[in-house]
Amino acid sequence: MLHEILLSLSGQPSPLFNTEKGEDSITQDDFPLLSPPEKALLASLGHLSRLHAQLRKQTAAISSTNPSVICRSVSTAILGVHLDEFQRKILEVERAILAEDSGYVGGYGIVPLSTIVGEFAPWTRRMDWLWGVMQFIQPDKNCGDNSHGSAGAALIDHLRVEAQTGYLDIKEMALNLATAAETAWMKQLSMWLLYGNLPMYGKDDFFIRQDPENADEETQFSMNPRLLPKFVTLQTASSILFIGKSLNHIRAKRKTSIAGASTAPVTLYREHIEQLASVQSPISPPKLSTVVDCIRLSLSQSTLSKLLPLPKILEILTLLHNFFLLRRGEFAVALVSHADFRINESRRRGATMPSGVSGKLEGIAIKEGDVTSALAQTWAELFSLQKEEDPPDEELELARELLNLSPSSGKNGRPMTPAQNSNLISDISSVSFEDILFPTPTNLTAQIRAPLDLFISNSDIVIYSKMHSYLLGIRRAQIRLGDLWKRTPLRRTHPTPWGPPKSNSPFGQAKLKAGRERDNVRIRQMRPVWATGSACLFMLSEIGGFFQGDVVNESWQHLYQWIKGCSYSSSAPGSRPGTASCSKPQINSKTASPGQTPAKDSFEADQETMGRHDPEALTVAHRRHLESLVYSLLLTETRFTNILRGLLTNIDRFAALVIRLETIQRNMDLETDEGVVDALVDYASEEREVWEELSVTRRDVDTGINTLVTSLRDIDDSRSGDGRGLTSGQLWPGSHKDDDTPGFSHYVPRKAAGVDRLLMKLDFGSLRSGFGPDMTTGPAGLQ
Repeated sequence: MLHEILLSLSGQPSPLFNTEKGEDSITQDDFPLLSPPEKALLASLGHLSRLHAQLRKQTAAISSTNPSVICRSVSTAILGVHLDEFQRKILEVERAILAEDSGYVGGYGIVPLSTIVGEFAPWTRRMDWLWGVMQFIQPDKNCGDNSHGSAGAALIDHLRVEAQTGYLDIKEMALNLATAAETAWMKQLSMWLLYGNLPMYGKDDFFIRQDPENADEETQFSMNPRLLPKFVTLQTASSILFIGKSLNHIRAKRKTSIAGASTAPVTLYREHIEQLASVQSPISPPKLSTVVDCIRLSLSQSTLSKLLPLPKILEILTLLHNFFLLRRGEFAVALVSHADFRINESRRRGATMPSGVSGKLEGIAIKEGDVTSALAQTWAELFSLQKEEDPPDEELELARELLNLSPSSGKNGRPMTPAQNSNLISDISSVSFEDILFPTPTNLTAQIRAPLDLFISNSDIVIYSKMHSYLLGIRRAQIRLGDLWKRTPLRRTHPTPWGPPKSNSPFGQAKLKAGRERDNVRIRQMRPVWATGSACLFMLSEIGGFFQGDVVNESWQHLYQWIKGCSYSSSAPGSRPGTASCSKPQINSKTASPGQTPAKDSFEADQETMGRHDPEALTVAHRRHLESLVYSLLLTETRFTNILRGLLTNIDRFAALVIRLETIQRNMDLETDEGVVDALVDYASEEREVWEELSVTRRDVDTGINTLVTSLRDIDDSRSGDGRGLTSGQLWPGSHKDDDTPGFSHYVPRKAAGVDRLLMKLDFGSLRSGFGPDMTTGPAGLQ
């Protein structure tokens, strides 16, 4: 029986332990002479025997079929190290028994069963733990829905947690398996960091994957945070993604380049290999981050400085700022003008508004061709503003080539780096401003071409598009209200007096008196309308000026000066950038070669700046810049954006009703004074209807102004103590500060002006102008 026990422990099938009757049952028919204590001792050995056999079967299956290289490595380590050690223990015990070692063999050649059980007792705990690891890798299909198995990153994290135990043998086994798993993960990472290639085996388990949607276009890559081990920070993962994408793009460029075209060669630096080899298990997050940053900085200074030069980055950033954030005001004015023209054309084609007086645009059918035509006419108008002696506007040419205005497809571009900007997009208010320019929701997008896609992601363009719709809605409302003052007949009346003899006759004098009374009545009725329009225009002007000047422009100047390397005045938190105090960029001792001096040539200066601000650092700075803009533009405040969206809708309706009123009154004057009668239209009833709707809309606008100011006060109160404003050395929430990262110059967004400044302007303007939130009454004709 002793020989049968050792064979069964080795994993061989044995009649001594019948698995059909349960794990802890011993066959009674074959061994009727066994006593209860002997059966109890054999039960523990039977459990160990069954675990050994199941482990060998499970590890063999995982090592041959599991799609994860990390899981295969751990399974192979269990089979080749720990199970082989258990097998050697069995042989050691068998050798000692055959040699009649006194530690195992007693008097008369008797081997106590308790001695054998005691020798293998520690292995019961170890086998149970190894079986738990196997179940974590590939759970039993009958135990739950997670029958597909775990990811390699989850297994690494699990083994690191299991190493925190009081059992030294379990800790050693966990560390050994974690070393095997991390070694396999580092091999996958090396393929990406050194060659820009996804691992050939187990790439579905790697946290970087190729986008299947862009199979016919240039290869795009994205990151899956779920497959990231916990020792990899999001900042380090973003740098890893950037390095591999850069290498992949360079290789693709070399393949597609024409004969004679010069492309930057990809050099496999020995230092990179040595740095990766220096990362030993257990992997330390600071050590991995330092190695990745060193490789990124070295690649940026050698290869990416030619592929992605600083002037090209500044060019695309300036374009996005000028056109998406309305830095070029003529673009916004022309776009609004031609969009309104296309809407009027559609109205004249037959898709008219119900009853023609409400000013709503839901009934107008806007085709994609109308949207494209509006943008094309906008470009034509902007080019026509240039004079012959002026140099060609290269930025305008590039904008016409890259920017596209199209109806929203309902599918925004998926961000390449979800860990960075997907949370920012989700923080933006769900209130849409995309249907303000046209009744159909439209988006202004930019086509980011390689290699700039290494710097600007699809999620960045989505954020820019949302900010453009938001700012353009405010600017359009300003334009619509400002155009009302250009309609002179509504503001003042200059009647042409009749000359004698008509003016001397009783009929002529009665006509003149009736005309003056009619004009006086209209002027009194229009006073509250103009008061509301003035208050609303003042408020929109202040909000738009605050957003464009104190937020967008100041933040852009801060980012631009940081990129160019000019010193920035930090005497007071949130101070304006000083252009006259810019100093020359200082050379970073960690990245500049000995003896290097500041160059006077602009190209060398750009190269020097790129040494301190590599493309990955610029990418992080740009995302922090976007985050600060979204927060400072109040796009994260759902209540404010909802109130503003409703106010913009009421303003559009308000302006449309005033314009409609002017048309009706002009036709009524022709009918009364000149006898031009239209029998199909009752202008008197239309005027009454318009006055009623205008009265309701005017009160809605007044209420909207009051509610919007109240929401601004609430925002000011809620933000006064949240610490979100930036001072020197502070970071926005969600940013990562790695002071030990070599050559990584961090960007801290500028502290934008607070909402209290905007509120002071609104309060001062309302007191000075004599109108404000309390203006809710008007003449009896409008009540």
